[in-house]
Amino acid sequence: MKFPLKLLFVFLFAVNCFSQQTKSARQADLKNAYNIQDSVMIKTRDGALISAIVVRKKGVNVPKPVILQYTIYVRDKKGDLKSLKETADKDYVGVMAYSRGKRFSPNEIFPYENDAADTYDVIDWISKQEWCNGSVGMYGGSYNGFTQWAACKKMHPAIKTIVPYVANRPGMGLPMENNVFINPNYEWSFYIGNNKYLDTVAGNDRQRFRNMMFKWWNSGAAYKKMDSIDGTPNRLFQRWIAHPSFDEYWKKMAPYGKEFAAINIPVLAIDGYYNDSQNSGLYYLRELEKYNPRADYHLIIGPYSHFGAQREGATVLNGYKVDADALINTNKITFEWFDYIFKSGPKPEILKDRVNYQVMGANEWRSAPSLAKINNGFLTLYLTNSKNKGENFYSLTSKKANKLGYLVQEVDFADRQLSNNDYYPDPIIKQEIDTSSGFAFISDPLKKPILVNGSFIGEIKASINKKDMDIGVTLYEVTPTGEYFHLSYFIGRASYAKDITTRRLLKPEKIESIPFSNSHLVSRQLNKGSRLLITLNVNKNPFSELNQGSGKIVTEETIKDASVPLKIKWYNDSFVKIPIWK
Repeated sequence: MKFPLKLLFVFLFAVNCFSQQTKSARQADLKNAYNIQDSVMIKTRDGALISAIVVRKKGVNVPKPVILQYTIYVRDKKGDLKSLKETADKDYVGVMAYSRGKRFSPNEIFPYENDAADTYDVIDWISKQEWCNGSVGMYGGSYNGFTQWAACKKMHPAIKTIVPYVANRPGMGLPMENNVFINPNYEWSFYIGNNKYLDTVAGNDRQRFRNMMFKWWNSGAAYKKMDSIDGTPNRLFQRWIAHPSFDEYWKKMAPYGKEFAAINIPVLAIDGYYNDSQNSGLYYLRELEKYNPRADYHLIIGPYSHFGAQREGATVLNGYKVDADALINTNKITFEWFDYIFKSGPKPEILKDRVNYQVMGANEWRSAPSLAKINNGFLTLYLTNSKNKGENFYSLTSKKANKLGYLVQEVDFADRQLSNNDYYPDPIIKQEIDTSSGFAFISDPLKKPILVNGSFIGEIKASINKKDMDIGVTLYEVTPTGEYFHLSYFIGRASYAKDITTRRLLKPEKIESIPFSNSHLVSRQLNKGSRLLITLNVNKNPFSELNQGSGKIVTEETIKDASVPLKIKWYNDSFVKIPIWK
């Protein structure tokens, strides 16, 4: 029997209407499920206004713990509301507050500078609301990780825990790393600073800023002239480069020194071995450990990038297929933690001790009582000036040379055809490494497996004909099959090696000791037959400021300061200490 075509159209129309009505009813139910205040304005003690959104579950009439996200990233309302609704669904009150100057705030935008005081005022306002039970927790990553630590500069009694992921520490990681200004934050300043929301046009125009970097590089102009080359003033960039030392400008943005002793709340931090700003996130924990040895903190760290650590880790990271057990759900762990703190729920299963780390190559998690105890020994290796027979690399040996010797390197900063210091871990596994500049030192094959655990440190002995230089030290595993596995790196300015707050110029032709310690933490199982390889170089490339050694303010140096090449003697009593678990 044939179904009449007219009746079929009527039937389909009715089904569609019913479907639309059902969808509308479902949307109405969802809308009615939440009490949303999306235009809250919170006044700070100095008269600024902070824009915020509050989301509560309707029908809940008892005060609840509040979960606060404090961010500079004003995304579309729908996206931020989704996050806050998920918080409300988990039986908390969700609050999203935006940095001074963002969203509906009429004030000027100055990233980092006001967040410590403003988070305190926002928490104070939250604690006085009838829907708050007096307890506030915070979570989020990157800038949102920084704001949590900023909130701890002066502890408000209502804040009970923070969960920072890959937290930034202004002045340490970005926009400079070990006193070397690096370029990623250049376009970021337009992305977050151009309007009340996000300037995605400028922020996503990578080609514009890549062209700018190479144009600056080839021009020989001073680093501080980059925005002139771009053709658009960059007020935040100029503000930052005025502070090359870790001075009061940076110190006041987050806890510093003895202020860590007052942080008396549980902290859960999540980070990654290949997070660009890892030394920022771990700085907070190391200082907390230093000034408050009994601090209640936990760390989860594994083979994650800056973005991967904030979500579910990627199965492939910069070409490296991570171990199956490294994949975690950051959001799930975060709310398990909040339930543990606020509702006496079980502690997240992954937290076996303070420091919980995934061992690359072993497909397992391990734990340690502190960052200082993640390793129980060091493998000390000297950078020699001799090669083993048949080797292309210099020897990396456990025996200090009987006779002082050195390797000579010359760096012509006026030559912009060649770059030095290929240190970035992308890809993590390489078939070969760049040996066109600098020196590479390789150890003998391992006679038994070892576990590299922690941050490598060392001391470079060198003399130069100028007053300063920026150095790069990179650590690789050379596998028995000949692949180069990037483990960790350090980039830093020699004149700040002993004190990041005060520049001490080197004396020309004098042998200087240049210690380094702020390298990236890693855990990796090395097999028998693997070798360790160190590359040592001067940092010279378009992706950061260029220290030409004149002793002047580096951002003001031009190609005129490169008239005399840098000549270095790298001495064979230089050494690295590789952290291992015996």
